[in-house]
Amino acid sequence: MKIHEYQGKQILRKYHVPTPEGGVAFSPEDAVEVAKKLGGSVWVVKSQIHAGGRGKGDLYDPKTRALILNGGVKVAKSLQEVREYAKKMLGNLLVTVQTGHEGKIVGRVLVEQGINIEKEFYAGMLLDRSKSKNIFMVSTEGGMEIEKVAAESPQKIMKVVIDPAIGFQAYQARELAFGLGLSGDAFKNGVRFFTALANAYDEMDASMFEINPLVLTKEGQIIALDAKVALDDNAMFRHKDVVELRDLAEEAALEIEASKYDLNYIKLDGNVGCMVNGAGLAMGTMDIIKLAGGEPANFLDVGGGASAETTENGFKIILSDPNVKAILINIFGGIVRCDRIANGVVHAAKNIDIKVPIVIRLAGTNAEEAAKILQKSSIDFMVATSFKDAAEKVTHAIAA
Repeated sequence: MKIHEYQGKQILRKYHVPTPEGGVAFSPEDAVEVAKKLGGSVWVVKSQIHAGGRGKGDLYDPKTRALILNGGVKVAKSLQEVREYAKKMLGNLLVTVQTGHEGKIVGRVLVEQGINIEKEFYAGMLLDRSKSKNIFMVSTEGGMEIEKVAAESPQKIMKVVIDPAIGFQAYQARELAFGLGLSGDAFKNGVRFFTALANAYDEMDASMFEINPLVLTKEGQIIALDAKVALDDNAMFRHKDVVELRDLAEEAALEIEASKYDLNYIKLDGNVGCMVNGAGLAMGTMDIIKLAGGEPANFLDVGGGASAETTENGFKIILSDPNVKAILINIFGGIVRCDRIANGVVHAAKNIDIKVPIVIRLAGTNAEEAAKILQKSSIDFMVATSFKDAAEKVTHAIAA
């Protein structure tokens, strides 16, 4: 689950992770009021969308695509500038490297106090799936995309691996602070910052924390100037208050609809609708469609059950995308037998009156019985015998 920067910082502050003082605004007038309450003479106005690279992005009029403002993060040196920047951001389309050409509409801005920055760093926590452990990363290359640093200067990224049996340790916090070249009060503040951040990550069941930039102020403080926070959807039953932070305006309509039925759906740009059980099999299915010359229209994991109801809802979601010209169903019958899956697919297809070609591959328990059920049905399924055969059949069906 993704949340906005200002929401992430609210969570971090609960765990004593230092962040700039600020407030969210939904109108230019709100932005000015927030700036007045903060006091001072310099403020930062930050567009709030679920994407990175906002500072380097550009804002456009959503109807005419006329350029409105260079940069989605601006330093304001007067209340009038706060108002002007907020007005140019709110309601307009912010395009960044992560949003792609489509961009995202800015519905709120974060107004924060100005900070006296001495140095910029990077800090991040996430799960390293190759080690099955969380890692804490820091780099002296703050403000840069960590992927670019990893590709061009991997030696500038320092990592510590967190043993889940004992958690993040004090010596690791000191190791990270030394790695950034901190000393004196800055070193002590860095150790406290890293310890608090690790505690927040663990307590909140996070899947990623990215602090970029993490800054050392001229006063020797270590502060999270930016914060990208992603939380594990599977743990949200433990954080009912956080679920309320979900911003549906930041999510695709079909993805919201799919979540109502516990379907894992992500819309893509192709024309082959995919219905698969298991995330790994879904990824493999999309890969082989590409290899066969097709383009997947979605990622859809219907889960281990793949019941008639689940399958029917999956069909509805896939067919809501007008770009879909054919559907590939690729399901492994392990938890549920293939013949039950086949009956469910036939039932769902009859209820929806599908008008695009359907290629189906079922493998696993009772796969032969399932093939007979599909062949005897009144639905004109194309039954595939292998992974490769399924991909070739669906791409040929579209080309025909």
